[in-house]
Amino acid sequence: MIQRIQPSKRYSEAVIANGLVFLSGMVPDNLDADATAQTANVLAQIDALLTEVGITKSRIVDTTIYLADMADYNAMNTAWDLWVEEGQAPARATVEARLANPLWKVEIKVTAAL
Repeated sequence: MIQRIQPSKRYSEAVIANGLVFLSGMVPDNLDADATAQTANVLAQIDALLTEVGITKSRIVDTTIYLADMADYNAMNTAWDLWVEEGQAPARATVEARLANPLWKVEIKVTAAL
C-alpha cells in the first residue's frame, strides 16, 4: 500500500511505501534569513511532517542536503548539529545546487523508516 501525505497536483509532501517514509525536498519559509536560520526552519518543518506521520527524527535513515552555495556549509551545520540527536545521525550527502527559488539557501530531503 502507498499512502500520500498532503498531496497536491504536482507532488506529495510525503509518501509512505514499504515501511519507508519519503519526504519531498523541504525548503525554508523565512526567505530573508541566513543559512543557519533557514536550516533550522526546514528542520522544524521536517519534525512537524514526521510527527504527522507518527514518527520522530530518530527514524531518519538517509538525508540529502542541497545548498545554493557551499560557503554556507558551516552555517547549515550549526543548525544541523543542534538538531541531530547524539548517536542518531543518518547517512547524509550535502551538495551544491541551483535551487528553484534564488532566496532559498537550503533544501533538505529525508527518508525515514516507520
